[in-house]
Amino acid sequence: MKFIITALAGIFLFSSCVQSQSIKIPLPEKQKPSANEAVATFAEGCFWHAEIVFQSLVGVRDAVSGYSGGSDKHPDYETVCTGKTGHAEAVQVYYDPTKISYETLVTAFFASMNPTELNRQGHDEGTQYRSAAFYRSQTEKQVVQAEIKKLQASGKYKQQIVTQVVPFTQFYTAEDYHQEYIHFHPDNGYVANVSIPDFIEFKKNFKGNFKY
Repeated sequence: MKFIITALAGIFLFSSCVQSQSIKIPLPEKQKPSANEAVATFAEGCFWHAEIVFQSLVGVRDAVSGYSGGSDKHPDYETVCTGKTGHAEAVQVYYDPTKISYETLVTAFFASMNPTELNRQGHDEGTQYRSAAFYRSQTEKQVVQAEIKKLQASGKYKQQIVTQVVPFTQFYTAEDYHQEYIHFHPDNGYVANVSIPDFIEFKKNFKGNFKY
């Protein structure tokens, strides 16, 4: 996503700066993990965007940006951006299943991106920006598949949903500067003109239990 920052920086600069300052960006909770904390992993394009989507929901303690789905055992941002590692930008979501269900996370996942776009999300293009749900059990796999079936039958999308439903293998945490990037850089061109508007749209349309 960083490759289009310069091009976007001048677009709607004044209005986007006002917008970025008026919305509260969700951060990880400082409390200790609950005894029954669960973990889920999703990829939906830019991990900056996915991070705040999940952190905005009651029951989610943290969403960590990273890489998953590839074969490289030492991925970093530069190599993942080449598309040669097989990894996608992803988030590891830490949540309390007594406060939010895996089903709700999956619904939020599909509501916060376009699952019909193959190897891209919006301006971000490449296999590293593909959408994928990494399941840890057959139950989780069935939940994701049921949501896909429901969405496809609803007629919301004219094209086929291409989100990958694949078993979780490994998650690699991204560099420190990627964590909470939107919070620390609200006036960055990409953040102000893409990430935050997308998040506002998600909050407007998703009927979830938001922290604020």
